Amino acid sequence: MKKNYQDDPREKEAAQQRHFNIRLNLFFFTAFAIFTVIIVRLAILQFVEGPSLIKQGGNLAVKDIPLPPTRGTIYDRKNIKLAYSTPVQSLYMTLTNEYTGKNEANAKELAKKLVAKFNELGDQSGEKLTVDQVVEAMDLKSRLSGGFTPRRLKVGLSNKEIAYFMEHKSEYPGIDVVEESIRNYYTDPKDGVNGLAVQTVGYIKKFKGASTSLNFYKLKTGRADDPALQYTDTEDVGFDGLEYQYQDELRGKNGFKSVSVDPRNMASGIADVTPPEKGHDLYLNIDSDVQLAAQKAIMDQLSWLHTHPVSGKYHPNARTGFAVAMEVSTGNVVAMASMPDYDPNVWRTGGISGDNYDKIKNVYQNGTIRSFGSGQKGQHPESVVLLGSTIKPLSVLIGLNDGLFTTSTPYYDKGYATFGKNDSSRVQNSQGHVYGYLNSPADAIRHSSNTFMVDMVGERLYKKHGEKGIDLWDEYMKKFGLGVSTGVDLPNEYLGFREYTNEKETALSRLAYASFGQQGKYTTMQLAQYATMLATRGKRMEPHLVNMIKDAQGNIVKKFEPKVLGEAKFKNSYWNEVLKGMATDVSAFDNFPYDFARKTGTSTQSVGGRLVDNGVFIAFAPRNNPKLAVAVVIPEGGFGAQSAAPIARKIFDAYDMEYGLDGIPKKTLKKAEDAAAGTAAGTTGTGQTDQTGQTTGTTR
Repeated sequence: MKKNYQDDPREKEAAQQRHFNIRLNLFFFTAFAIFTVIIVRLAILQFVEGPSLIKQGGNLAVKDIPLPPTRGTIYDRKNIKLAYSTPVQSLYMTLTNEYTGKNEANAKELAKKLVAKFNELGDQSGEKLTVDQVVEAMDLKSRLSGGFTPRRLKVGLSNKEIAYFMEHKSEYPGIDVVEESIRNYYTDPKDGVNGLAVQTVGYIKKFKGASTSLNFYKLKTGRADDPALQYTDTEDVGFDGLEYQYQDELRGKNGFKSVSVDPRNMASGIADVTPPEKGHDLYLNIDSDVQLAAQKAIMDQLSWLHTHPVSGKYHPNARTGFAVAMEVSTGNVVAMASMPDYDPNVWRTGGISGDNYDKIKNVYQNGTIRSFGSGQKGQHPESVVLLGSTIKPLSVLIGLNDGLFTTSTPYYDKGYATFGKNDSSRVQNSQGHVYGYLNSPADAIRHSSNTFMVDMVGERLYKKHGEKGIDLWDEYMKKFGLGVSTGVDLPNEYLGFREYTNEKETALSRLAYASFGQQGKYTTMQLAQYATMLATRGKRMEPHLVNMIKDAQGNIVKKFEPKVLGEAKFKNSYWNEVLKGMATDVSAFDNFPYDFARKTGTSTQSVGGRLVDNGVFIAFAPRNNPKLAVAVVIPEGGFGAQSAAPIARKIFDAYDMEYGLDGIPKKTLKKAEDAAAGTAAGTTGTGQTDQTGQTTGTTR
C-alpha cells in the first residue's frame, strides 16, 4: 500500500529539502563542468593555439617592412670588381603623428635642425643638403611611400654624424642610423678611358622610377608571393646592361623590419629585424687587360684620325668606335668596347642629375649592340653602319653554294659593273681600281672587287631566282646571325636594318648592292659572331659575357657552357676558297707573328645628303686552329684598313699577351726573358743606363 505523506508536514518538509539538495548539487556540478571546460579551453588557447593566434593578431598591428638586400658583385675574368656594393650609414626617418597632419610644422623645424648638424658634422667636401630637400625626402603626404615606411634623409653619414645621432637619439624621435649599401663601379680615368666595359655592365635606378618605364618591373610591383622578393620603391635595381639582364640573380632576398602601427597606419614602435640575404655574384668572360687595351686603342685611333689623313683627307667627325672580341671555340666575349665611355658612378645612388645626364646622354648606351647617334650637330651615321666589303666572304659562299660559279671560275675586273635596264646602273670598285684578270673567287675577296660581287653574285642570283632571290639572300644573312638576335646575354639588342627588304627598289638593284655590303646595317656584336662563324666554318656560337654565377658563400649556382645556335653547312672546298681570299694586305698587321684571316670594309652611305665612309674590319687568328675573332666599327672613320684594323691589331696583341693565340701567354715568356736578362746583366755588368736610369738600346 502506497504511503501517503500529504498529511504529515514533517515528512513533506524533509522531501522538499532532499529535492533542494539534489538541485543544488546538480547546479554546482554543472558549474564545475562549465568552469572545467573553460579552463581546458584557455589552456589550449594558451599553450596549443597561442603562437598562431599571436601571429595572426600581430599581423593586424605589425607591418613587415622589407629591407633591400645587398646586390651581388660583378667580377671580370681576373676577379677584378667591376660593380660592387659597399656599406654606408644613412639617416632614416619613420613618420609618427608628431610630424604629420597639423604637426607638419614640427617636421620642418626638425629639417632645419638636421641640416644645421649636417653642415656642422658632415663631410665638408660633400654635397650640401638644403632644408627643402630634407623636407621633400620626409614625404610628409606619403606620396612615395606608406606612412610607416622609413624615409631616407641622407646617405653616407660621416663618423661624427653617426656618433652624434646615435648619442642623441632621444632628441630625434623616429630618426634612425641605418646601415645600407651603395653601388660602386670600377674606374681608372686615364687616356680618355674612364671605366671598364661601362656600357656592358650597365647601371641602376630606383625601383619606383624603373617600374614606370620597364615592363619587367611593372610586373613585379606588389605581386611577389614570397615577401622576401617584394620590391620597395627606394631600392636600387638594374636598369641596363648586365645589372638589368641578371637583376633576379644579383638582387638577393629582402630582410624585414617589423614595425608596430596604430589604427592610422603610423609607426608606434619597432618589434624585430630579420637581416636580408646578399645577391649572387657574376663572373664575366671579360678580361680587364684585353678590355682596357680595346678601349684605349679606340680612343687613340680616333685622335689619330683627327690629325692624320686617310686617303687624302682628315676625319674629324670620327667620334665613336666599337669593338667586340670573341673566343672562337666557346663564344666567350673577352672584350666589348663602346667608346667614348663615362664614369658610371654617376648612377651610384640610383639616380642622376640633369647636368650629369646631359654630359653622358650620347655615350651611356652600348653601341656594340644598339643603334644611336654620336651627338654631333648635323647629320652623321649612327653606331650601326653598313657592312661594306666585310660581307664579301659570305657573298662568295652564297654564290658557290647556289652554283652561280665554281672555285676555279675566272673573272675579268674592268673596274666597274653595270646592271638594270639598258645597263642604267653602274657600280665601281673603291677609288676606281681596275684589278684585271682574277683567277678565282678568292682573288675577288682578296682584292675586294665590287664588280665581281655585282656581276657574279647579285645579278646571277636575280637571273636564277628572280624576286625570290631576296628571300634566299635573307635566309643566308639570318643563318649567319645578320638581322637576328645573336643571343648575347644583354637586354634590348638591336637586330639590324635589312635595307634589301625595301620593295621600293627593284629586286635586282637590291641584290646587286647587297652583294658588296651596301644593303644591310648590323651591330658590331653581330659582326663578331659572323667572323666567328667564318672561323668555325659555319658554327654560330652563342656569345657569353657571364661565365658563371656564385652565391654569397662562393658556391657555383650556374656555369655557362658553350652553345651552338645553328650551323651553316658548305662543302670544305667552298670554305677553303673563301678563307684563302681573306688575306688582304693590312699594314697595321705588319710583323704580326701569326697567319690570320681578315676582311677590311669601307661602307659608304648617304647621311644628310652627303656621302660618308665608315671603317669596318673583321678578322680571326690564327688562320688554322683559330682562337679569337674580332670585329671593329668606326663610323665616319674612312677606309677600314686604316681606321678600324689598327684597333683590332692591338686587341689581338693584348689577347696574345694574356692567353697566347698559340696557347702560350706571351707575358709568361716575357717574364722569363726579363728574368734571364736581369741575371745576365748582373753577371756581366755590361748594361749601360742613361741619366734617367733607363737601359739604353735599340727597339723595333
